Amino acid sequence: MPNSFRLLLNGTDADDDFYTSLSSLEIEENADLPGAIQLTVPVDRSDDGDLTYVTDGRLKPFATFAVIATPDGGKDECIFDGLVLTAKLHLHRGTTASTLRVWGQDVSWLMNLEEKVKEWVDVTDADVANNIFNSYHITPADANRSDDSPSHTEDGHTLMQRSSDIQFLRSLARRNGKLCRVSCTDTPGKATGYFAKPKLDGNPVIILDLNDPNDWTVDQLDFEWDVTRPTSVKASQALFNDNDQDGVSADTSDSGLSLLDGRRLSDFAGKSMTVLLTASVDDARELSLRAQSVLREAGWFARCEGEADVARLKAILRAGTVVAVSGAGSLNSGKYFVWSVRHTITLESHRMRFTLVRNAVGPATPSGGSVGNLPGGF
Repeated sequence: MPNSFRLLLNGTDADDDFYTSLSSLEIEENADLPGAIQLTVPVDRSDDGDLTYVTDGRLKPFATFAVIATPDGGKDECIFDGLVLTAKLHLHRGTTASTLRVWGQDVSWLMNLEEKVKEWVDVTDADVANNIFNSYHITPADANRSDDSPSHTEDGHTLMQRSSDIQFLRSLARRNGKLCRVSCTDTPGKATGYFAKPKLDGNPVIILDLNDPNDWTVDQLDFEWDVTRPTSVKASQALFNDNDQDGVSADTSDSGLSLLDGRRLSDFAGKSMTVLLTASVDDARELSLRAQSVLREAGWFARCEGEADVARLKAILRAGTVVAVSGAGSLNSGKYFVWSVRHTITLESHRMRFTLVRNAVGPATPSGGSVGNLPGGF
């Protein structure tokens, strides 16, 4: 077939019988949520009278499960690497139409097994993230230290953790305007921990084309925009370690992210919306990061949803990368950030339902650059 995939169950390639019996396989990759998998297999009576797959050691609790997809002529992409967490058995009389549905999540679930109370002192938020990732043998991404927070010292506010490690990191990421997730590399068993702001510069890795008569890659796309979002932040706060009664301010209308097209939200809407922010911080730098985080989250005001076939696209869409949409008019064509991808895989096809977002709309400016095949992502 034009595209292929491999299943690794507890580190071993699935046998032909497992592939043949597989009823459905769905995988979701998301920019700020755990990767998830759901597979369904039929259940029958085995020779010894038991039910097939129900007691299969390859699908036991916390068994490892990986999926590697390879488009025609492309490289291997590990689109899921995680653990079996849930199973649901549906039985019919005589086992006719009986099924076992198995659900799993990426290895970040192991960071959720213990809720902790811990004080972090004399460290930045990136120090905390990298320390936690390393404790789970997850390689921290190089970009984690970009736009880092100031150090949390005893002279000001130390950093208190009262949650599991992954819950703590996600809360820190949100207030820093970063995205936190764990992603598999090309090799299952080797994961990368991201605690980084979205990387929006560089050229798109893939072009999604609606209208090329010979090389179209998607059948249909749905677009929407929403201007009911803040475009600027007024931020001020008195400091714990400073007697100045006026404190510090960090008013801003800049999210600190590159624009994916020519017109930002305020330009497109023609009106601005301002919100107030107060936060317990120790300096102006930290307050500025908090203000920018509000605008980063609000800035994804344009969205595109669609579906693509891997055999037609000849590539695998990955969350956290930048792609381009072509043939959708001057307002909606241009670069987008891939927010989520839902893979539906069978022996005959591999389809991807995706959600794209961006923080600007067209028409593109000359500084937007040409569409090419250079890396983009975080």
